[in-house]
Amino acid sequence: MSKLVGLTKHTKHLHVPSPIVPNFIAPPVCTNLSFQPMALAAAVARTATTWDDAPKELLDGLQQSALVELETLLEDGSTFALRSYFEFLADTAGSQFAAKVGTGMTHLYMEALGYEWRANAVCLSSSLDPHADFIYDGGNAAGHGVVLAEAHGSFAKDVTAGKITSAAKRKYKKQVKPYITATSPFGEVIHGYSIAFGSKPTAAGSFLSVSETRISKPRKKSGTAPPSLPEEGRPAGTPAPIVLATHRSNFMLMGVPEVVDWIDWLRAVDGAVPEQEPVPLLRLQYAGRTYLTSVPWVQRSGLQPWWIEEFFDHPYWRRMARHAQLPASQRLASGLAWFAIEEKGGAEFLNGLSAVIRGGRRQMPPSFLLPTFDPVGFGFVDGDRAVPDIRDEGDRSYDYAQFRDGLALLGDPFRGRPRDMVLWSPEGGYRWENER
Repeated sequence: MSKLVGLTKHTKHLHVPSPIVPNFIAPPVCTNLSFQPMALAAAVARTATTWDDAPKELLDGLQQSALVELETLLEDGSTFALRSYFEFLADTAGSQFAAKVGTGMTHLYMEALGYEWRANAVCLSSSLDPHADFIYDGGNAAGHGVVLAEAHGSFAKDVTAGKITSAAKRKYKKQVKPYITATSPFGEVIHGYSIAFGSKPTAAGSFLSVSETRISKPRKKSGTAPPSLPEEGRPAGTPAPIVLATHRSNFMLMGVPEVVDWIDWLRAVDGAVPEQEPVPLLRLQYAGRTYLTSVPWVQRSGLQPWWIEEFFDHPYWRRMARHAQLPASQRLASGLAWFAIEEKGGAEFLNGLSAVIRGGRRQMPPSFLLPTFDPVGFGFVDGDRAVPDIRDEGDRSYDYAQFRDGLALLGDPFRGRPRDMVLWSPEGGYRWENER
């Protein structure tokens, strides 16, 4: 069931001199964000793992705990609401959970605006000075620079639309405005957002407020903004640093640590070369699309893991893989939801990564040319732009979310049809075998 969050306030900071590059046009504002619970769960996991230098073991644990908390503490229904369990959390635990949901909502909002690639914004400051949470590229920013996004979440009995609006304004002034026109490893900062989200633990409904850098050019009130023209002299495609940051998180979520190791090796100045062994991936047909994901296995009591070749030949593989008939609210916690990536997007990135590996660390290309995709499971509802869930009618029974870079969280993936296994070789690239 979709949840609808209305924008209570959008503030353009008229006192901020416009730093926009000449051909940049920011996306028009929308007032309502609609999302499936699966999309918010995926967004929370993505933001929990968007941290370039953190060990992959730490980030893996953070995203798993975030998903379990989300399934435990959010109420089912058409509007955002917290379960009564929330009142048993200590103040610090409640604040931490609100922050996780706030970052997830921010990510859904930024993706709905059309931004596609993400990185952590910690690179903006080497001190303890407050700075925005995330950097985004793609969409209208493609070829111009990057934009900032500061996230804030609050679950308190005294939350009001006014307090959420004040938080968005305050955090823009402190954590976004000082970094407009700053340089970063991912490009020049040309625009920024502060997105605050809040809800009362005792009542259904929520508040969303956005503060944004002033735009000097007039914008249309509805419809899609015309595409921004890339600046002359900029390489085509998306800058390599932010593509690698995005896919480091993606392949970690997918459970493919070998790809994460190669990305880390490429970005490091030293360190041992990772294992050269080919990495198996599963091609899975799901909701009319083909995805790549890690090869699943089932642990049988007292026996060796049951690997994919044997697993799929069994006539009751779906039933056996479930372990038990669990309700939808327990899918993520029990592992019955998988992260995967759309095959074309995943294969083209892996081939590009292999090309970089063959050249060595010092041969990093300036950019990657990669496809992007329409979102599934979330979007704006605002006049002509009613795209909360871009799916064919025949796909609506599938519970999943897909982002613009191709990463998806598949609910009940065993409804999908396995096609075959493919191999990614660090130096040889991606190759696939005949379909089953």
